[in-house]
Amino acid sequence: MNRFLRSLRRWRRGDILAATAVAAALGLIVTAGIALGPFFAPPPASAGDDGPSAAQHDLAGNPVQLDGPDPVPSASATPEGVGRFTAPSVGLDVPLGAMNVVDGVLQPPGFTSAYWVRNLGVSPDWADAGTVFVVMHSLRGGGVGPGNALIDVDAARARIAVGADISVADVHYRVDRTQVVDKTAIGSEADVWANTAGRLVVVTCLQRSDGLPSTENLVIEARRVT
Repeated sequence: MNRFLRSLRRWRRGDILAATAVAAALGLIVTAGIALGPFFAPPPASAGDDGPSAAQHDLAGNPVQLDGPDPVPSASATPEGVGRFTAPSVGLDVPLGAMNVVDGVLQPPGFTSAYWVRNLGVSPDWADAGTVFVVMHSLRGGGVGPGNALIDVDAARARIAVGADISVADVHYRVDRTQVVDKTAIGSEADVWANTAGRLVVVTCLQRSDGLPSTENLVIEARRVT
């Protein structure tokens, strides 16, 4: 993790998915963006801010402020308990929690974990049977979220390379594809949402070098290895 933290300088985060539809096999219609809206900000000057996002911090201990609404309780999100999400080639090793899609929106509540999506694809325990979907925050303004390890902001592409290893709750995968998808188009990308045996899909925001709100998502696809 220290290597990852040292390598980061500036990042920005926006919505993670602006999705309008998912592959029919998943039985889900996504009608709104998967809104990952946080950014690093100094603590608020006024005291007494005890809202859900007030005490949130990133991987470096910086306070994080949400761009949008707070995560909804009905997502039943947990920041850990499923295992670990690791990508050794980029120095990423964070807890793996879980959460649900609610009204077509994914809003992970924390900035130090990756989140398996319970009601998309399959669980890591059933990795051979379908696609495991994982989402995580990346941050702008000097913030350090898990997704920052996976993105190369200056080059506007993935930092993690094809052939790199990823472990999700001790299930091992190898990256075979990365792609940058506009937030307004990702919902119609049926190949992203396909429920395919032995597959992993990781989604985070691709931050911009100018520090403005993200308009694209980074999608990482990997295949299980034995």
